[in-house]
Amino acid sequence: MNPPRVDAERFPLEPGGAEVRRLVDEAVERIVRYLETLPEQPAADTAGGVELARSLAGPLPEAGRPLVELLDLVFERAAPKSFNAAGPGYLGFIPGGGLFAAAVADLIADSLNRYTGVFAAAPALVQLEVNVLRWFAEVVGYPEEARGLLTSGGSLAAFTAIVTARRERLPENFLSGTLYVSDQTHYSLAKAAVLAGFPPGNVREVETDGAFRIRLDRLAERVAEDRRRGLQPFLVVGNAGTVNTGAVDPLPELAHFAREEHLWLHADAAYGGFFMLTERGRAALAGLELADSVVLDPHKGLFLPYGNGALLVRDGQALRRAHTFGAHYLPESQEDPDLVDFHLYGPELSKPYRGLRAWLPLELYGAGAFRRALDEKLDLARWIAGELREIEHLAMVAEPELSLLAFRLEPPGMPEAERDRLNREILARVNARQRVFLTGTVLPDERFVLRICVLSFRTHQDRMEMALEDLRTAIRDSLT
Repeated sequence: MNPPRVDAERFPLEPGGAEVRRLVDEAVERIVRYLETLPEQPAADTAGGVELARSLAGPLPEAGRPLVELLDLVFERAAPKSFNAAGPGYLGFIPGGGLFAAAVADLIADSLNRYTGVFAAAPALVQLEVNVLRWFAEVVGYPEEARGLLTSGGSLAAFTAIVTARRERLPENFLSGTLYVSDQTHYSLAKAAVLAGFPPGNVREVETDGAFRIRLDRLAERVAEDRRRGLQPFLVVGNAGTVNTGAVDPLPELAHFAREEHLWLHADAAYGGFFMLTERGRAALAGLELADSVVLDPHKGLFLPYGNGALLVRDGQALRRAHTFGAHYLPESQEDPDLVDFHLYGPELSKPYRGLRAWLPLELYGAGAFRRALDEKLDLARWIAGELREIEHLAMVAEPELSLLAFRLEPPGMPEAERDRLNREILARVNARQRVFLTGTVLPDERFVLRICVLSFRTHQDRMEMALEDLRTAIRDSLT
């Protein structure tokens, strides 16, 4: 028996099969054209972006517009004026490549529109998301009892980790609790601590060494001093690949110190964690498995679209204790430890079905494809670092421990302020060619340096050769 046809004139929000196909086909046509031209698109182009943004402001529309007009607006006007994070030349910040298979997964998940905050609502779909988290725990080296959740990104994951540590290690009145970050730790950790209720002054910043790793001697001094003052040190952050220079803290030693001092060790592996899929990554990140909690960003190291983070907690019951609340109107929670109600493990009750975004690409391509791609990024970072060392007066400020490096030109006899100006000019010249997009940063000693982060699955040897050529040209032109 055929289902009754919906009157499209009366119920435009219920398109029939033909209209659904038309919507998808027209969108896919633009998407395919966009993806196929990515190598020729500018790596970044925001000129006139402010004016464009102002021109697009408008009132709530009462009547609809043709799809073709809306697609023109998005693909032809809005999207081009941006950092092209999906392109092969995006070597700035921390790239997020945007696997198309994950976009397909989102289309499926959003079309199914199943609720996965509680297990009873969609048991099999929840299980697929649980599978993803168990795979991630396996990558990190966590035990069976580890649990976690998928989030919108590292910031929400860090917030959830700090709340969990606070509730595990501190009394209800927790305002004497102190936590410790290095001067290279991502700002989201300090922000998460404040949002979790701590005064900003309770976040202690610890100096780093010449390789931008946390100094354990200074950390020990800060912790001891806070204890003498009657405060309650409870958490320390270890970096598994910093944004500034890609530095990896001495994680085994940090884990030993945390155990001795009864501190919760939180590892920020948002950028670096998925390099654990590779042999070199496991060597660089040795000790990550000793952390009490780990943040990963699949939208970085697994190349998923933005909006995909993950938190793993070694003691899964600690995560559940920190977030368990109930209500009579909710289905009965699962007592079987293998069956997960996600609302008991994080701050969200209503949540999108994030699991399919990672599950589909991993099942479709297999972990080996991701391992090989990550190994390629390690190779490319080492290749360009070797080439840059051959440039006269170029200082490699941070060698690539993973796939991120920092460097700057330091002509002899030039004042530091002039060197900073020179390196900013080099950066501007490189980016003006629009073949690659690099970013810079300022180190604790206030030097401005240039950064290259190789992490897009679309970035290969040819694009790195373009980056090297553009850097050499920019250096030559800036010195003449």
